[in-house]
Amino acid sequence: MSKLVRSTLAFLTVALLAAAQAVAAAPPIASGSTASMLDAAVNGAWRPAADKARDPYRHPAQTLEFFGIRPDMTVIELAPGGGWYTRILAPLLYARGHLIELTWPNDQKFNALLASDPAIFGHVQRGPEFTPFAAHSAHLTLGPPDSADMVVTFRNMHDFHNAGTMDGVLAAAYAVLKPGGVLGITDNRAMPNADPDVVDHTLHRNVESDMIEAGLKAGFQLAGVSQINANPKDPLDVVVFKLAPGFAHDTPAERAKFAAIGESDAMTLKFVKPRQP
Repeated sequence: MSKLVRSTLAFLTVALLAAAQAVAAAPPIASGSTASMLDAAVNGAWRPAADKARDPYRHPAQTLEFFGIRPDMTVIELAPGGGWYTRILAPLLYARGHLIELTWPNDQKFNALLASDPAIFGHVQRGPEFTPFAAHSAHLTLGPPDSADMVVTFRNMHDFHNAGTMDGVLAAAYAVLKPGGVLGITDNRAMPNADPDVVDHTLHRNVESDMIEAGLKAGFQLAGVSQINANPKDPLDVVVFKLAPGFAHDTPAERAKFAAIGESDAMTLKFVKPRQP
């Protein structure tokens, strides 16, 4: 092989490697307005059909717009579960923002999700070990003080309340947010006159007024209450897992009944950490 051929091959190899790295580093969605990027993230091919089937009940684009998300923010997601919202947040924040995930210790299923597609999840960061049900959760830390633009958590607050650690989670969210930062919450809604301690445990629901009171007690200002995720078909007095997508412990007749209801009625709350005077 001549010297010229070897040089040419070496050049082509370097060029191909550079091109491959450029493709690998390319953001999964094009830059644009927040609305257009949210639309691209929600409709991305990386989202499973089962996830997209829940969009009519969860309204992810409208919910995140209500919270005021921008693609250049540092966002912390608490307890992402199977990554339903992570599949939207990761590509949205990939190029200019930061997504920090706080999961349960040794959450292998979520770890596998992040490893499954570096082109989508390659920029996701892992935060401190998230143990909101442990005895030390009153001193829970979500990250360095005043470091995040937004903290979001979806359908988890009733569990924190049930464990007696909701105040600790709210205090930690307040501490990690910058002044003016946003705490965005959705949660399964209970009847307004229900006993919070009972419905959290038995129905996996939260009383909206109780949730608002807890946020205000933590020092937040209530910036908005939305009915984006309201579902008037939900009777509010059934276990959430009987509704879609769980359909737990149902006979075929019960499944049909609950399938007609859809997912649970959910509150959508936006809290803001006050700016310094």
